[in-house]
Amino acid sequence: MTTNQQADPLIGRLVDGRYRVRARIARGGMATVYVATDLRLERRIALKVMHGHLSDDSVFQSRFIQEARAAARLADPHVVNVFDQGQDGELAYLVMEYLPGITLRELLREQKRLTIPQTISIMDAILSGLAAAHKAGIVHRDVKPENVLLAEDGRIKIGDFGLARATTANTATGQQLLGTIAYLAPELVTRGTADARSDIYALGIMLYEMLVGEQPYKGEQPMQIAFQHATESVPRPSVRNPGVPEQLDELVLWSTEKVPDERPDDAQAMLDRLREIERELGIAPTPATTATMPMRSQSDSGDVTTVMPATMVLAPPTGPVSQQVDNATVLRRRASKRRARGAFLLALVLLLAVLAGGVGWWFGSGPGSLVAVPSVAGMTYEQAADALEEEGFVAVQADESSVDVEPGIAIHSDPAEGDRLDKGTEVTVFVSTGPAPRTVEALNGKTADEARSYLAELGINVSDDDLLLYSGAENGVVINASVTPRAGGDAVACGDGCEVFEDDTASLIVSLGGLPDVVGMTVSEASSALGEKQIKTSTVEEYNNDVEEGRVIRTGDREGGENWRPGDTMTLVVSLGPQLFEVPDVEGMTRDEAAQTLRDAGFEPTNAVLWNGAPNDITEVSGTDPKAGSMRRAGTEIYMQISAAF
Repeated sequence: MTTNQQADPLIGRLVDGRYRVRARIARGGMATVYVATDLRLERRIALKVMHGHLSDDSVFQSRFIQEARAAARLADPHVVNVFDQGQDGELAYLVMEYLPGITLRELLREQKRLTIPQTISIMDAILSGLAAAHKAGIVHRDVKPENVLLAEDGRIKIGDFGLARATTANTATGQQLLGTIAYLAPELVTRGTADARSDIYALGIMLYEMLVGEQPYKGEQPMQIAFQHATESVPRPSVRNPGVPEQLDELVLWSTEKVPDERPDDAQAMLDRLREIERELGIAPTPATTATMPMRSQSDSGDVTTVMPATMVLAPPTGPVSQQVDNATVLRRRASKRRARGAFLLALVLLLAVLAGGVGWWFGSGPGSLVAVPSVAGMTYEQAADALEEEGFVAVQADESSVDVEPGIAIHSDPAEGDRLDKGTEVTVFVSTGPAPRTVEALNGKTADEARSYLAELGINVSDDDLLLYSGAENGVVINASVTPRAGGDAVACGDGCEVFEDDTASLIVSLGGLPDVVGMTVSEASSALGEKQIKTSTVEEYNNDVEEGRVIRTGDREGGENWRPGDTMTLVVSLGPQLFEVPDVEGMTRDEAAQTLRDAGFEPTNAVLWNGAPNDITEVSGTDPKAGSMRRAGTEIYMQISAAF
């Protein structure tokens, strides 16, 4: 038992007056799994206990109970059974079937690439279990090798329905993309929705991994892997492993199609095709072996589980002795018993010698000599180095960017927590440097969707509310942008590019296209055209010699000189037509006096040509055309009627 096991306060505890906790066997992000004994039914079970810091979180409690309900609805030999769910004080737990063995992830670590028969056997079992789930209307949503259990007796089961949802309620919020990034279907990355075909995609990725020995997509950041899921196609496994049959190549490509409608509808459809392939290749899944568990008495402590062979041959009972046995026969029987006893003692001595050697190897150079890597997450590097050196390891520091862990704090180690290593082994501690720096290229000129995808690829958040403005750019095109630092402070202009950090938040200014040119329109026409663009109008009037009365001469500028936006009010300058002036009365004046008076009033005087050469003193204006007192626009010609003054 390791130091971590001894320090676990649940080891030895009696949960809910029924389940005696024996040892810890696994730990995840939401819960820890222990092996325990059900004292009421005298059987070994797996006890899944929610982490204490999550027990007050209603979301996690709901998900924990959801797992019990989802798994309990399934009755299939390839699904891990859930027997019970309960609460003991602050302890929330599930009681599940105990399956000694390993996970598919551990098998992949050991073998890297699986054989074709191994792969087909495992996929046949997984698909059978998921087919039962899909038939019951349950989407698993977290299909991955860690959730596939390979029991010692050959049984293969899928478990951990903690993220399962009914197909009628299958939407994940954009803030909460659930599941494991390496196996997320494109629709979960882009739209946050999942159905049975999302499980099929994860199965396709897992099938590729079993055939090739590695996942199809790699990246330093989860967002890079998610982007590849959404934009790239999974390659044929035979590119990396030429031994993969074409039928399995096609099954991988079919199950990992980008568009859900082009994948198998559910696990049963994929299973039907797999079994056709099995027949074509002449490969049958290896059947699970079974073992017979002996009945146990009340005195059985439950600490040891004995597995009997599947069949036992019992010697037939002897009948009654009807004849006396002579002395020679008795002596022969006694000698035979002595020889048998001697052989037994010799075999026992040899067995003990082998066991002693095995124990020596185990603790000297075998697994018993190895030490588990302690958890360093959340520590400073100095604290992590001390913890590792205390266990006999050599600590090495490496930097890694993180948006979740404060700078200077350890994120994880490599090898990981719980891995068993020789003392003196180097363990790399990855210390957070905070969010990674990002260089953003010019956003102006991109469509809003292009800008959002590009920023998401860089790990930069984008505000949901774009600022929409009218401009000379096309509708939907970014005309400016700014980025607000995650750590606070002033926003940085980013329309022409900028230097920022991952997890900062960008705001986009997006063009709505141009506004209609309303100059020359009537007021009603202009108001209607602008109203369609959600621009209100007001009017002012002025005289204008060139624009017809009632039509728009020009529009006013927006206050501050910025672009117009929906909801603004635009001023329309409307023509009153030309301004009119009164023709003055010049009757009785001389020619030159009358002409000057008309010019001063803004008019253009004219007269008969013959009077131009006559002396002014002998001229007298007798009238005008138009007549005095009439209203005319400035610049109008006024004809002076002249006669001689004698």
